[in-house]
Amino acid sequence: MNTKDWSRLLLLSLLWGGTYMLSAIALKGWPAGAGNGVTPLVLVWLRVTIAAITLLIVLKALGMAIPRDRKIWIAFFGMGILNNVIPFSLIFWGQSQMPASVAAGLASILNATTPLFTVIVLHVFTSDERATPLKVIGVILGLAGVTIMIGLDVLSGIGAGALGQIACLAGAVVYAFSSLYGRRFKAMDVTPMQTALGQLTASTLMMSVITGVISQPWNGPMPGAIPLISIIAMGIFSTALAYILFFQILSSAGATNLMLVTFLIPISAIVLGIVVLGETLKLQHLVGVTFIGLGLAAIDGRLWRRVRV
Repeated sequence: MNTKDWSRLLLLSLLWGGTYMLSAIALKGWPAGAGNGVTPLVLVWLRVTIAAITLLIVLKALGMAIPRDRKIWIAFFGMGILNNVIPFSLIFWGQSQMPASVAAGLASILNATTPLFTVIVLHVFTSDERATPLKVIGVILGLAGVTIMIGLDVLSGIGAGALGQIACLAGAVVYAFSSLYGRRFKAMDVTPMQTALGQLTASTLMMSVITGVISQPWNGPMPGAIPLISIIAMGIFSTALAYILFFQILSSAGATNLMLVTFLIPISAIVLGIVVLGETLKLQHLVGVTFIGLGLAAIDGRLWRRVRV
């Protein structure tokens, strides 16, 4: 990975780092008195719809063409299923099932297993992104760092809302397969922005049907102003802009390096907490950052090669 890839990865982690906070507000109507929240399926539907509209406006403003090839759109629908419809639904539903006091922390830890599953999936199904001892060590160190940063005390919540935790873990597995599937767009000569728009548009169409049949949002109460603002922010920044970066990194640095973002998300979440909410930095955060840094260095490999030389 070069400097541009690392910069994109850090920005992506910042955009996705706020997702857990935004989803908690949207699902539970937090803080108290902020108004009604929404169901997990409605949140997925609104998130991808807002993101798709945002990217369509950007694409038109830049004068970029929208792909019309049927094979490309079939691939968009496949990517939408693996990268949006299934994992978003699983993770949001999982968060809604876990106790509020541990939902965000546990969801972050479970999502941080994505690189581990990605390394395994790519090792089995590809020939150019095989697992190496350094990658395995890096994944283990990174996962340990995330756990330390969130705090070992959050693990006491394991067992409460077990189905929700399993759902979040299943979402991480699906993300690993989405990285494998997304490799095809580079060969199709589709730009990252076109890919982002295509998969989000496909996701919007699918979620419109699924949400309409299952949740019937028109029969439910309107979300409160604060939950609605959080949903809009999630759609524009944590999804539309984030997926442009996602596919840029996937195209230039590969799926394994892309999934490193799940190690960086907790760091971004803590930084946001300090800057926005006035939280303080603890020793466990510094120790966790150290482990994550070692994990990233191991997976990247360049520092290890320099040491050996």
